[in-house]
Amino acid sequence: MNQAVRRSIKGTGLNLRKYGRKPFGVAVIHGGPGAAGQMAGVALELSANWGVLEPLQTESSLSGQVEELKRILEKNGDLPVVLIGFSWGAWLSFLTAAGYPELVKKLVLVGSGPFREEYAENILETRRNRLNREERKEVNDLMENLMNPSVADKDKILSRIGYLFSRADSFDPSPLETEDIKVRFDIHDSVWKEAAQLRQSGELLKLGARIRCQVVAIHGDYDPHPSEGVEKPLSGILKRFRFILMKNCGHMPWVERQAREEFFKILRENLI
Repeated sequence: MNQAVRRSIKGTGLNLRKYGRKPFGVAVIHGGPGAAGQMAGVALELSANWGVLEPLQTESSLSGQVEELKRILEKNGDLPVVLIGFSWGAWLSFLTAAGYPELVKKLVLVGSGPFREEYAENILETRRNRLNREERKEVNDLMENLMNPSVADKDKILSRIGYLFSRADSFDPSPLETEDIKVRFDIHDSVWKEAAQLRQSGELLKLGARIRCQVVAIHGDYDPHPSEGVEKPLSGILKRFRFILMKNCGHMPWVERQAREEFFKILRENLI
């Protein structure tokens, strides 16, 4: 992590970083599951004007992660907060806002996974097709090793897959920084299995009926997660919903040279 980030973080334990000063009315929620530290750049950028919490999820179950986030917000946040969830973190934020609506002032979903199963069918193939031949072979080999019980150091394997997919997910990125993302395969494996089942059953989307706050979804037009898989399902279940599609933008808008400035402009407008 660069020195600018280090100076902006106040230590609060192993599973939370704080940026800026009170009031801490914003929380950024990383993806994965099991990719702690992924939202550090977003937190740092926003901390010039807001106090920002960056929870680092450590629980290995879906309900555990929701409850962990609830506890962190109640203990450290100036409630209600604006939750900015990225990728898997968008789903976790969605579930937390549904379960504990009193904690959430506004929900911002960035690069969310689709909310219905039929929209997720081609994500992996899209990513593979964007890689060159050598990278595709490497991904295939890595994914086989990930599922092999006899192969060790799966955190490292998952981290490498994440790096390659991040390249496939990006339209025109600045150099990707991954050194401070703490990848945990055990968390990813157990939480994602539960989350995938929640989507397959339709329960994930149904829970949106419990959300009281405004929801804003920001999605890149180059994101392999299809935008219609977020816009169409949520438009039908949320009472206060806005969808923003960003041009020339992949899965992580804050690393995109052509979209970064507009992305942070949109975020700041939704934090006022």
